[in-house]
Amino acid sequence: MTRKSYEVQQSEQIANDIEGYLYEQEHKSFLRFITCGSVDDGKSTLIGRLLYDSKLIFEDQLASLENDSKKVGTQGGDMDFALLVDGLAAEREQGITIDVAYRFFATDKRKFIVADTPGHEQYTRNMATGASSADVAVILIDARRGVLTQTRRHSYIVNLLGIRHAVVAINKMDLVDYAQETFQGIEQEYREFASNLNFESITFVPMSALKGDNIMDASTNMDWYDGPTLMAVLENIDVSKETSDDVFRMPVQWVNRPNLDFRGFSGTIASGTIKPGDKVIALPSAKTSVVKSIVTYDGEMTVAVADQAVTITLEDEIDISRGDVLAEFDHRPEATDQFHASIIWMHDQPLLPGRPYLIKTTNKTVAGEVTELKHKVNINSLEHEAGKTLELNEVGVCNLSLDETIVFEPYADNPALGSFIMIDKITNVTVAAGMIDFGLRRATNVHWQAVDVHKEARATQKKQKPVVLWFTGLSASGKSTIANLVEKKLHSLGKHTYLLDGDNVRHGLNKDLGFIDADRVENIRRVGEVAKLMVDAGLIVLTAFISPFCAERRMVRDMMEDHEFLEVFVDTPIEICEQRDPKGLYKKARSGEIKNFTGFDSPYERPERADIHLHTGNMTAEAAAEAVIAKIEETYLTS
Repeated sequence: MTRKSYEVQQSEQIANDIEGYLYEQEHKSFLRFITCGSVDDGKSTLIGRLLYDSKLIFEDQLASLENDSKKVGTQGGDMDFALLVDGLAAEREQGITIDVAYRFFATDKRKFIVADTPGHEQYTRNMATGASSADVAVILIDARRGVLTQTRRHSYIVNLLGIRHAVVAINKMDLVDYAQETFQGIEQEYREFASNLNFESITFVPMSALKGDNIMDASTNMDWYDGPTLMAVLENIDVSKETSDDVFRMPVQWVNRPNLDFRGFSGTIASGTIKPGDKVIALPSAKTSVVKSIVTYDGEMTVAVADQAVTITLEDEIDISRGDVLAEFDHRPEATDQFHASIIWMHDQPLLPGRPYLIKTTNKTVAGEVTELKHKVNINSLEHEAGKTLELNEVGVCNLSLDETIVFEPYADNPALGSFIMIDKITNVTVAAGMIDFGLRRATNVHWQAVDVHKEARATQKKQKPVVLWFTGLSASGKSTIANLVEKKLHSLGKHTYLLDGDNVRHGLNKDLGFIDADRVENIRRVGEVAKLMVDAGLIVLTAFISPFCAERRMVRDMMEDHEFLEVFVDTPIEICEQRDPKGLYKKARSGEIKNFTGFDSPYERPERADIHLHTGNMTAEAAAEAVIAKIEETYLTS
């Protein structure tokens, strides 16, 4: 049916059977798809063309489009369909898409929501956001440029995020004279790349979004192509999945307690169905009960299905909190604090394994860290590459460890329970998106062993309170000298101590680590764990490390109980440190012999609120040591 004949039929149906027309519109199938690819491949133009051809533009919008096309358009005064989507002023000025733009349109067969995502490498994280809720990816390729790195990156990411159907729209065919060999060459190159991906279907369409070739109607300029138009693919592609075997899962978002007589658990059902009388289990507590009722704003339901937001009441009063998961009793998801995952890094600052981040799942936020970066993925070849960090837009496979147990399922089986984001604890910025592959078996086999002689008993025996005195400052600031003097004074007072010095631990415990940022983080993590064990032994622990990053010093503080960690900032101006320079390190750094030297090409993040602040530019090491003793004497040197 042509577009014109469809419009005539639609008008007749509205006039003769308005109720039937409305029923058909309400019960049309629904498709979410994303447009992606490299910058300037024509994504916004394509969506603008779809909106225009779908007659979903009001007259005032059309007039505005015609006016804007003349002022800021890129088509020499002709209609610039991209302007229908590129709504941000910065986008119109630069001619690129920055944010994710969602648009609705419909045809006689289907309703659509399309996400127009950025093509520029800088905004790959926005593209991943749009892909997370899509069923189909329309991957645009400029016929003049072929398959680019960003094409490969977007294809890999949408596949990683669970999209199983790809439509490769080879655009701007009008600029290559509609050449069949150009289309076939790009198709072959893309198929070779995508052979290692898990797409269930890949459809190739040669087209011109600007001219309308093979968008809604078959192009007369490419009679060598006998495949479907882009719209025909989108209208007929089957993205339905068998849900009858899906098991019930509902992350609890809120405990609904409006009064003493009602207690329900609210959330959006992630998978499966539920009805009153079904037996459920709450995880991770493993408490069980039976569904009493399913409540919504519109009243009670006899059955609820995936994607519905409901409140469930239970027959029994069991303890359930936000962050728990209600699940089918006979088919339970897993619970663990360690898992294997794929992550997309989305921040300018690199991933540093060992650095603490916040891990946010559907309904729970916990502290955690990447314990091991197993490999990075080369976007061009899909080969696995070794690496210690991830940079912006890189994809890696890693092991993560959390401070608390979470309930999960592999992302491939249940995206709601298998996805997470990583958040920087200092800036609260989202730095990564992750997909859980599986839980680590060893996490379920390792448990805390109870002991009878505990920390308090050991400290009482030593007549002191255990604490970590964490000396931090630039190289040659005097950390080791002052820490050594403090330990000598404590020893003379009969106190039980141990000094962990930065240079000394690199001869043994940390001799495998270098001085790049990732190794510095791991260096401090290991020292923190050793210091924690020594505090458990009842000791006063002194550490002398540059420890340049606030995040890692905070990580060690969080390992300890309250009042067991004192940050001692040895604040010495870099000019004085360089004058001392007992190892000649500053001289070597200035000459370029040493890389990643703190204070030069590697940053030092000054403590904002140190527990003890020593201004050593105008005080001796002996005076500084006395100041530390005076600070801790009353609290820590008596039992």
